[in-house]
Amino acid sequence: MPENMNMPENMNMPENMNLKIGEAAGVLYHRLEEGECSLNQVKTHLSANGFDSQMALMSIGWLARENKISLDKKSNRWYVRLK
Repeated sequence: MPENMNMPENMNMPENMNLKIGEAAGVLYHRLEEGECSLNQVKTHLSANGFDSQMALMSIGWLARENKISLDKKSNRWYVRLK
């Protein structure tokens, strides 16, 4: 979304949700420092750290938005790695 566009008031996420997504993104980032992961590995790792699969996907989006990760599809599987 362009920076000059504001989301409608009712579309804003609660601040604690932003914090949870950021926390999950940090956990994922540290895991990716060890190497590339499949999407299933990401979900499993974050699940082991108390985050559900939706939070895993949001954390990928967070890191992608910050241009920290690359996503690749190989043989019908998605892989995530640090740039």
